[in-house]
Amino acid sequence: MEQLPQTLSESGARNVCLTNLIHSLAQGDQHAMSALYDATNRLVYGLALRILGDAGQAEEVLMDVYMQVWRQAASYDERRGGPLAWLTTMARSRAIDRLRSGKQRQQREEPLEETSNLSAPAGIEEEVAASELRQRVQAALARLSPEQREVIEMAYYGGMSHSEIAAKLGQPLGTVKTRTRLGMIKLRETLKGVWDEGSL
Repeated sequence: MEQLPQTLSESGARNVCLTNLIHSLAQGDQHAMSALYDATNRLVYGLALRILGDAGQAEEVLMDVYMQVWRQAASYDERRGGPLAWLTTMARSRAIDRLRSGKQRQQREEPLEETSNLSAPAGIEEEVAASELRQRVQAALARLSPEQREVIEMAYYGGMSHSEIAAKLGQPLGTVKTRTRLGMIKLRETLKGVWDEGSL
């Protein structure tokens, strides 16, 4: 029983810390985003994974949640709930939406499987579209911080794992993962219109 006040005190202190990070994030502080992600991503990912049962989709939900956090930090009101409740509510909603949309997509696509190979876009149009896409991606990469751009280019263009990047840069593995994750969140936000059009 003597440990209970200490536990409550630690929980309260954590909530205050996370709330302060969200408020700093609302002012555009990228370091606050990194700290918030490091402190909470396992909880968010674990919840998404339990709902979806698929690691890849859970990763997508994780990115979606922190992208939403970045956009909506200014609207967070601690009087309506703690920071962890705010994050888990977003994660649950995103995961359930993805679960439903996945089922609907499967139902729509199944009848089309037999006709999907009947025609294919012709060469020159594909080349033009690919060129435009490369230009958009390069422009989006240029908007990242140098540290985020470096790890993403090493991972996606160099084919290196997070561990290999950490060893090459002499940085902790967690730092590399955080830079990659935050960079991908910003890329996804920048390229949102392209993804919505189904180009990526």
